[in-house]
Amino acid sequence: MSRELYLVGAFAALSGACFVYFVAQLGRWRSPEISRQLAALRGFSGPQDWGRTKRERLERLSVLLRGVGERVAGHRHDSDTVRATLAQAGFLHPDSVLIYWGARLGLAMVLMGLTFVMVPLFGGGAPSALVGSIWGAAVGWVAPAFYVGRKVKERQLEISRALPDALDMLVVCVEAGLGLNQALVRVAEEVDRVSPVLSEQLVMVNLEIRAGTGREEALRRLADRTGVPEVSSLVSMLIQTDRFGTSVAQTLRVQSNSLRTKRRQRAEEAAAKTAIKLVFPLVLFIFPALFVVILGPATITIFDTLSGLGLE
Repeated sequence: MSRELYLVGAFAALSGACFVYFVAQLGRWRSPEISRQLAALRGFSGPQDWGRTKRERLERLSVLLRGVGERVAGHRHDSDTVRATLAQAGFLHPDSVLIYWGARLGLAMVLMGLTFVMVPLFGGGAPSALVGSIWGAAVGWVAPAFYVGRKVKERQLEISRALPDALDMLVVCVEAGLGLNQALVRVAEEVDRVSPVLSEQLVMVNLEIRAGTGREEALRRLADRTGVPEVSSLVSMLIQTDRFGTSVAQTLRVQSNSLRTKRRQRAEEAAAKTAIKLVFPLVLFIFPALFVVILGPATITIFDTLSGLGLE
């Protein structure tokens, strides 16, 4: 009975793989006339570039994931929240939400099928294969969300660390006579060596302003794309400065001093927590070793003495 169940599971996994391949072939289908023209162009262009082949494969994969994601996204009501989270992680493609849901569902199905097939090969029974497939599906569903969340935290930490220095350079540029837009471009060029993420965001702000977006709207989009509280506070102050006509340089200087104070406070807080964090390795690793080194010889001596007296 268990052997028949394994055969059924293997047949189901093979059927799923064939279905995925069939859908992938549908995604890359084109008319015969277009195929002949592309073949002729490849003949004139020489050997096919490996980079272009990789891009084509990624495009086909994105088409497949987009098709799968449309099935999931149609039943979800948190698309705006997911889009904002993906933007904070650096995924700004228009179809990033669909690809995200397609990746979660596709990875869950793949891992579920692999674990259901591989567990019996290593000696597991039908219950183990069922539990393993459930765990594989859960891991495949959660892994993309975990990756996106970690990406968001890394980018926000990088922006938070580079923002005070960027504000100092922005103050210097503004006091030197540059406008805010030109100062943003200059700071983006200089801060690229320290924080490519912050440089990219500043460049995007300048491009949006050049494209006709209002400065206030462009700055609000900057705060939404980063999700950093310090950037949101800076954007609010710049918007108020632009509305009331106050000094931009003075506003930036105050914000820079505030960010440096917060960074120093965070460093002091981390230093104060060090003593508490050291308690666990001391108790678990260092104290037992000290007890063995200090009390070990005395224990051996006492044991030998009691053995000589016959009191062991």
